Amino acid sequence: MLKKVFASAVFGVEASTVTVEVNVDKGVGYHLVGLPDNAIKESNYRIAAALQNNGYRIPGKKITINMAPADLRKEGSAYDLTLAVGILAASDQIKAEDLEDYLIMGELSLDGSLQPIKGALPIAVKAREEGFKGFILPSQNAKEAAIVNDLKVYGVDNIIQVINHFDKDEPIEETIINTREEFYKNLDFPEFDFADVKGQESIKRCMEIAAAGGHNIILIGPPGSGKTMLAKRLPSILPPMTLHEALETTKIHSVVGRVKAHAGLMAQRPFRSPHHTISNVALVGGGSYPQPGEISLSHNGVLFLDELPEFKREVLEVMRQPLEDREVTISRAKFTVTYPSSFMLVASMNPSPGGYFNDPDAPVTSSPAEMQRYLSKISGPLLDRIDIHIEVTPVPFEKLSDDRKGESSVDIRKRVTNAREIQTQRFKDLDNVHYNAQMNTKQIRKYCKLDEASLQLLKSAMERLNLSARAYDRILKVARSIADLEGSEDVLGNHISEAIQYRSLDREGWLG
Repeated sequence: MLKKVFASAVFGVEASTVTVEVNVDKGVGYHLVGLPDNAIKESNYRIAAALQNNGYRIPGKKITINMAPADLRKEGSAYDLTLAVGILAASDQIKAEDLEDYLIMGELSLDGSLQPIKGALPIAVKAREEGFKGFILPSQNAKEAAIVNDLKVYGVDNIIQVINHFDKDEPIEETIINTREEFYKNLDFPEFDFADVKGQESIKRCMEIAAAGGHNIILIGPPGSGKTMLAKRLPSILPPMTLHEALETTKIHSVVGRVKAHAGLMAQRPFRSPHHTISNVALVGGGSYPQPGEISLSHNGVLFLDELPEFKREVLEVMRQPLEDREVTISRAKFTVTYPSSFMLVASMNPSPGGYFNDPDAPVTSSPAEMQRYLSKISGPLLDRIDIHIEVTPVPFEKLSDDRKGESSVDIRKRVTNAREIQTQRFKDLDNVHYNAQMNTKQIRKYCKLDEASLQLLKSAMERLNLSARAYDRILKVARSIADLEGSEDVLGNHISEAIQYRSLDREGWLG
């Protein structure tokens, strides 16, 4: 007897429906075809034990299972439940008239309980597109899948619930969440708050400008000056995620299985901080079974690279194209897959290998040759894509011991959000520009016009500080963001002079 059960395979951040055809015939044998990987090939042992422990069995007949389309590679253990239900239905151990209305997925334990799966959100989106009535999956993933409206989602803890649903008409409880209510409930509670940071007013200001214009930023300072602490708080002042952004971000995290158990939509912007020993593939994505890398997991959020010169140079180089294009395309002989990667880059570094360059009381000093070797790891083209360079100095004791609270993230976020709204209006006719950092040269000329006095100020600063040509455009972009924060229509002299301060690495004495 032949039965069809439906499942799904995730490729990139999209899902494709897989039809599992189970045929039980005379003879003996268990044949699984349709490009399954090892985890799926091993599933018959898990299924046999799970059925045995719940009063059912794999029949001693010839079982042929085809996973169609047969040329699409299937991977992972999420097909256990699909195969088990298919075997029970095809061998007439359960009746299952409306089996084809459902998409069924889950990994089985030996006692018949279910383990969570990866990619529940993209699978649910595809199930709704294909017109399935319901999606049966492990209860740990139910909230994540229930984000998708117009699709009934059933979270189950054990295979017996699925069997009873089809065989004994005992309905599984449907998981229903109000996506909008759930989403807005968690928006205003950032984990880290700028109110915790003592002193560092100029750096906080810098962070606010970076957040307002979506600028990449690098913090340079000795150990213990608060670089990491400041970077961790940056997501808390970025504008709240829109529902569309939250869906995009949750989808990527779902593919990797990083959405917290029993959590629905991600309401907070992601903050990723990979270790400097990371490989190219782990950073940009890829592998024999393609997976999103750190730059895609930080989509719509912040990617923090602590101790930038410690990263391998080729790892930093692969980031150049995604920083420009806001997406990363991984091409291999057998597949091409594209992941979104629109993130803000925040980097930090010590000014020298010892960490105390420019500090007269330094306990450790580095020779010029060591300095040059250390700084040469960061290439010009990568620095080219970082708009703001700022030096962070250690906090004096008086500030550390001060009990007064700093300005909270929620207050700073209001100003940032207002500045972003101005930019949304400004760039509403442009498809690929949403905030100041994305402007190209033509748009900079259009939206950053300077009066004569400001132009002279910029000219003399460039000559005196020996700033490079690349610094010119960056200064104008940053000045535009400062003007937006003040609600100013034009870029004025005071905006330019503040923006000039944020180009430390272009000056003589740093990266010659």
